[in-house]
Amino acid sequence: MIYFLQDWLHQQTWLEIIGVVTGLLCVALAAINNIWNWPIAIVSVGIFIFIFFKAHLYADMGLQVYFMLMNIYGWYYWSQAPDEEEKTPVLIVTKTELIYAGIAVVIFTFILGSLLKYTPASFPFLDSFCAACSLVGRVFLARKVLENWLIWIFVNIIYIGIFIFKHLELTAIMYGVYVILALWGYFDWRREYKRQVG
Repeated sequence: MIYFLQDWLHQQTWLEIIGVVTGLLCVALAAINNIWNWPIAIVSVGIFIFIFFKAHLYADMGLQVYFMLMNIYGWYYWSQAPDEEEKTPVLIVTKTELIYAGIAVVIFTFILGSLLKYTPASFPFLDSFCAACSLVGRVFLARKVLENWLIWIFVNIIYIGIFIFKHLELTAIMYGVYVILALWGYFDWRREYKRQVG
């Protein structure tokens, strides 16, 4: 068993290891409401742009570019906490936001999946659906909407299967840890929201 693990670790690239470590760190920091999650996330997504390109996961590669922009926005937004607040307050999603988010996911999945099916992309529609959910999740995270964590739990479970199939085992493990961190983030942010309104 030890030799199997050593052999498996030797097959991992340093780039993926650094991407995984920074990816886990940024989500853990977001879960505890720490603004330093944003610059660390910028490093992580920069690495995964390259990794997903090599794996022919083009929707996910494009998603990382979007994440880069949203990380810059999130860093700015979180740094603009009201003077009377130590941190930017946690918000709850509205019914209208949910409807718009659902429509956006359907449209984005159909358009991107239809385009990617004519490329060597792996899982064009499933990958596009996960990318669409992630777009919404990242907007909600940047705006500090509590329910962003529920989106991440759902989409990361799907990603685990995709990455195992694409032999990105270390990335799949990272996404498994993301599920746990998202649960932690959800309950931590929910407690903070209750304190805000309490």
